[in-house]
Amino acid sequence: MIRPATVLDAQAIAAIWNPFIENSAVTFNPVVKRPEDVAEMIVARTTAGHGFLVAADEEGAILGFATYAQFRSGLGYSKTMEHTIILAPTEKGRGMGRALMTAIEAHAREEGAHQMIAGVSAENVAGLRFHEAMGYAEAARIREAGWKFGRYMDLVLMQKFL
Repeated sequence: MIRPATVLDAQAIAAIWNPFIENSAVTFNPVVKRPEDVAEMIVARTTAGHGFLVAADEEGAILGFATYAQFRSGLGYSKTMEHTIILAPTEKGRGMGRALMTAIEAHAREEGAHQMIAGVSAENVAGLRFHEAMGYAEAARIREAGWKFGRYMDLVLMQKFL
């Protein structure tokens, strides 16, 4: 089931997100998310009219999330959004990512967004393939944009017109 996130989901979302922050190049950010940080993000994005959705099983356990916000600040970027999508490792390849992405794109479209941007680590081959399968195309590759684990990594910007 896909539903809007609430602050009550913040701890479960942080528990899914933090292993990716700590142990992978999926994100360049090395700082873990406290449940309070996630709760603030949920409130801020929801208040701004941006989506923050979770996928939950029949018992209500959080299996993943997707959210978006404006790509860059300023009115000139108000129709361009950037998303984040993270799934629990047990959910990969089961259609949950596709369901979350479809739902978050629909939310953005309904709110008047023109396009969605994905910033994907070039080392995240599965993420690149997923976005390609969802209709995203590479728009730019920023060499050595990220620094993590003692090395530089490329950032691939992908876009999809909604």
